[in-house]
Amino acid sequence: MEPQAWMRGEVLIVDDEPAIRKLVEYHFQRAGFPTSVCADGSEAYERIRKQPDAFCVVILDIMLPGMDGLEVCRRLRQERIWVPIILLTAREEEVDRILGLELGADDYVTKPFSPRELVARARAVLRRRGPDGGDADGEGGASEVLRVGDIVLDPVRHQVFVRGEAVELTPKEFELLHYFMLNRDRVLSRNQLLEHVWGYAASPDTRIVDAHVSHLREKIEENPKDPVYLKTIRGVGYRLMVPGGTPTTGFRQSSPPA
Repeated sequence: MEPQAWMRGEVLIVDDEPAIRKLVEYHFQRAGFPTSVCADGSEAYERIRKQPDAFCVVILDIMLPGMDGLEVCRRLRQERIWVPIILLTAREEEVDRILGLELGADDYVTKPFSPRELVARARAVLRRRGPDGGDADGEGGASEVLRVGDIVLDPVRHQVFVRGEAVELTPKEFELLHYFMLNRDRVLSRNQLLEHVWGYAASPDTRIVDAHVSHLREKIEENPKDPVYLKTIRGVGYRLMVPGGTPTTGFRQSSPPA
């Protein structure tokens, strides 16, 4: 299957193991994607920083010489370079994967992995970004400014305000919050969130959802340990609550709140 016409740019494969680079490159090229490879974290960072629009997605190993993948991800996001990043890791520690997501990675795959699954996940990330780099979900309300309590989300300007203050979210956190706000007061399972926000169906590993929800709470809740908005529904998933019976209808406005 050919990639969509708007999926412009190369897939940058960053791994210090030649066999992994060749395997991943082969499967992406077979799927119709142009590719570029790199074995060093520092080199990858400089290439992306100088030409961020040259790459449609970065497949980034965590364990790299020069600069590890987590540091590459951290620096790129600090510089507001939002190229999609999928981490590759052979590490057992869950903390490394969660840290990568908190630093702004879009997804992760643990070695050993299926190359076809990796390509599928990259496609899912790209579908979610759409031709203009924003959320490609065609659901109703996709261009409407949304309010839930003191949270205001503007999908067109890609802005979020909490209690009148601008909040910086990673692209995936923004998509997750957007989907919660479109489905406010509804209980959403982890698999529903994986399907609609990450773009792939049921997975045995739903910790990626939990990690993003945890980090999102840090940014929108006054007390993340006692959340008012993002409630855990034990054994099921999460629900974005409307505190105090605040009206839940979206509204249009000419500009974000001052």
